[in-house]
Amino acid sequence: MDETVAEYIRRTVLKIPRDQIKTMLQKWGFLSETQLQTLNFHQIKENISQDVVQLCEENSADIKQAAVLDIIYNHIYPNKRVWSVYQMNKTGEETEFFDLTDFKKKFKRRLRSALKNVTINFREYEDNAIWIRIAWGTPYTKPNQYKTSYVVYHSQTPYVFISASVLKSNLPLLCQALVVASSYHDIREMELRSHSLNSLKDIVFKRYSQNFQTYYPRPLQERNVAPESTDLRIIQENRNEKERIQRVNREVFGDGPQPKLEFAQYKLETMFKSDPKMDVLDKKEPFRCLVKFSSPHLLESLKSLAPAGMADAPLSPLLTCIPQKARNYFKIREKKGFLPGSFVSP
Repeated sequence: MDETVAEYIRRTVLKIPRDQIKTMLQKWGFLSETQLQTLNFHQIKENISQDVVQLCEENSADIKQAAVLDIIYNHIYPNKRVWSVYQMNKTGEETEFFDLTDFKKKFKRRLRSALKNVTINFREYEDNAIWIRIAWGTPYTKPNQYKTSYVVYHSQTPYVFISASVLKSNLPLLCQALVVASSYHDIREMELRSHSLNSLKDIVFKRYSQNFQTYYPRPLQERNVAPESTDLRIIQENRNEKERIQRVNREVFGDGPQPKLEFAQYKLETMFKSDPKMDVLDKKEPFRCLVKFSSPHLLESLKSLAPAGMADAPLSPLLTCIPQKARNYFKIREKKGFLPGSFVSP
C-alpha cells in the first residue's frame, strides 16, 4: 500500500470520535468482521489508527478505498464543511429519465478533459442523494487528498449542494461537469451558505414552511384613566404588548425551530423616494443595492429581534421572506419609496 494512502487513512480514522470508529469501519466494509474483531477500540486513537492502517495494508488498500471512508465520514458529519446551494436550469420543461451510470461517465469525462490529475469518487444514499468527492491536482502535481470538493446532488431535482475546495479556480470546471452530466442548460449560485446541509435542503425542497404576515401592528388606543391607576395601566399595556409580540412572532415564524442558515444575500431594486420639487434625481432610474446577512444562526437571530425589543413586530417582509426568496435567487423589486439606510416594507 502506498505511504500517502496509509497516512490518509490514519488521519481519517483520527478525525472520527472514538465511540464511532467501529461503526464507521463497519459501514466502510473494506475490513472483514474477523479483522475488526482483532482491533482494540479501548486504546488511544493513535494506536487504533495505526492498527487500522496495518489491516488495510494486508488488504492492499488504494486511494479509491480511502476516499470511500472519507465520504462516509463527511456524510455522517456534514456540518464540518460549509455548503453552498446551486440551482440548474433547463431550456425547456421536458423531463428525462435519470441514468446514474451515464451521469458518472459524463461527469468524469468532462472533468478529466479539462484536468488530467483529478480523483473522482461517487457514493449513493437512500434519499436519492449522490455524493461526489473530488480531489484536485494540477497539470504537474498529483491530486491533493486533503483539499477536496464535495458535491451532493439529488437526482430528478435541479439543486446541487457544493462544499468547494480551497482552489476557487476549479469551481467553474466542477459546475460545467455537473451541467453536462445532468443534461441541464446552466447553473447559478443561490447565495445560500451554511454548515447545516440538512437546513439548506429543508429550505430549497420546501420541507420547511414559514407563515408570512399580511397585517401590521395596531397603535395602542388612548383611554381616559384615573391618575391613581396609571401604574397598573402601564403594567397591563406592557403585558399585552409582550403577548402580542409573542403571538405575531409565532404566526410569522411558526412554532418549530428554524433551519440553520448562516449566510443569505439578495439584490434590492427600488425607486428612490423624494419630493418632486427638490429635484434630487434627474433621471428616474431604480436604486440598486446588494443586501447581505450573516450569522451563526440567521433565521433564529431574526426571530429573536422582536421579543428582545430590538425591532418592531411583525418584522419587515424583507427579513422574514429570506427562506422563500431563496428559491428565487433573492431578487426583490420594490415599487414603494426607499430611504437611504433603511428598508421599506412592500
